[in-house]
Amino acid sequence: MLPLNILVLHGPNLNMLGLREPGIYGSLSLAEINRLLEEEASKLQASIISLQSNHEGVLVDTIHEALGKHQGILINAGAYTHTSVALRDAIAAVNLPTVEVHLSNIYRREEFRHHSYISPVAIGQISGFGVQSYLLGLQALVHYLREKS
Repeated sequence: MLPLNILVLHGPNLNMLGLREPGIYGSLSLAEINRLLEEEASKLQASIISLQSNHEGVLVDTIHEALGKHQGILINAGAYTHTSVALRDAIAAVNLPTVEVHLSNIYRREEFRHHSYISPVAIGQISGFGVQSYLLGLQALVHYLREKS
């Protein structure tokens, strides 16, 4: 089995998890979510590198740098999901299998959250299951990459 390296990207305001609107986003911190992802990756015989940024350009640069280093991307682009053509274009440019995840169900929230620029260039999207969205997204991505190889 080939080793898999997955890039996990967290967009703006996700550094505030655990403090920010816990009724919507849950009570776990980003560090706790990353720890759970690392544990799940280990069970799946994969490794992850996680990055959170509030800056669109940092996320775009990191996606570009993923080429040749990572086999796939797991992304919660936060608010950039609904606004960033730049992130969409970066994902399309590197052509790495990408899974979009959201803690909340974006389709049960404000209408502006119903549109995703990421989903058309992702292999799938998982939303509404809290931290499980991340774990399910990682499982789906690893399964997809293994089936593909």
